[in-house]
Amino acid sequence: MKHQYIDRKTRQVRTEILKADPVISAIYSPIREKASFLFRLIISARMSSLIGAVSYDLPFLNSPMDAGKFLAAHGIDLREVEGDPAKLDTLRKVFERKIRYDQLRPMPEDADAVVSPADSRLLVGAFSKNSALFIKGKFFDFCELIGRDKPRWLDAFDQGSFAVTRLTPDKYHYNHTPVAGTVLDIYEIDGHFHSCNPGAVVREVTPYSKNRRVVTIIDTDVPGGTGCGLVCMVEVVAMMIGKIVQCYSQNGYENPRVVVPGLFMEKGCPKSLYRPGSSTTIVIFQKQRIRFSEDLLENQVRTDVSSRFSEGFGRPLVETEVTVRSGIGHASPCGETAAFGDL
Repeated sequence: MKHQYIDRKTRQVRTEILKADPVISAIYSPIREKASFLFRLIISARMSSLIGAVSYDLPFLNSPMDAGKFLAAHGIDLREVEGDPAKLDTLRKVFERKIRYDQLRPMPEDADAVVSPADSRLLVGAFSKNSALFIKGKFFDFCELIGRDKPRWLDAFDQGSFAVTRLTPDKYHYNHTPVAGTVLDIYEIDGHFHSCNPGAVVREVTPYSKNRRVVTIIDTDVPGGTGCGLVCMVEVVAMMIGKIVQCYSQNGYENPRVVVPGLFMEKGCPKSLYRPGSSTTIVIFQKQRIRFSEDLLENQVRTDVSSRFSEGFGRPLVETEVTVRSGIGHASPCGETAAFGDL
């Protein structure tokens, strides 16, 4: 089955070219139940790093000609690249490229705007059964995702809303801060390296909360903050992602800093880097503290788009392609009635 999404800029339906789709489909087929040892080996950290090294670290045979062909085939615009594109002589360097985001990824000027953390394909949802966006046990288990040993944060985000942003291998792989605020906590949870291919996500129950991930809690109700309460940003590895590098920088990519509690982060700045491959970033909001953009809500329930998520989960779930730093919603002050998607 093909997998389609909505291009936010043009509102046209696009068909995603899923990398190694037959291989991923075979790995996540019922066969894995008869070869559980092999399946566990494939999604292990060691195998993921090995596959990533072979896939991404070998130089192009005829660089820079082959590099140019690869970039063109995957729709990667060399004009966006910061620095000399000729130096992108391996797939790893292509995927870890820096871009002139301040010029090419404009950000809403509204202080209460919440922005996309990545160039990605996005879905939104909610934990409350009373919400039109209620999604339970599809992409992740809420308690498992944040950490069952984190009662303070589990209580804070109970009945909240979330955005799932899925990065495909060709995307710019820096995560940017979706909000402005002060870091209260940051921790890593160990796990597997499941693929984030839509077919694999449908077949493997709650894969995002089973993968290795970094959880960052941000307080936005502070001076200079976005004003949408506490925000939980979860950076999730996937197959061939060896590491999530924390490298917050307030000015371009200069003087990157490790993200630690007490650090105030401006909105829209580089925060971390996936090294490399496909991956997923999930942003969780407290109950009724965000109003998601209307076009995202409308796109998600379209029935004329062939989505593997819609087919696999039995309800319309259509992704919208968004750019990093583009608006995905606005803060909803505590006590104010939220939009229908967050009720």
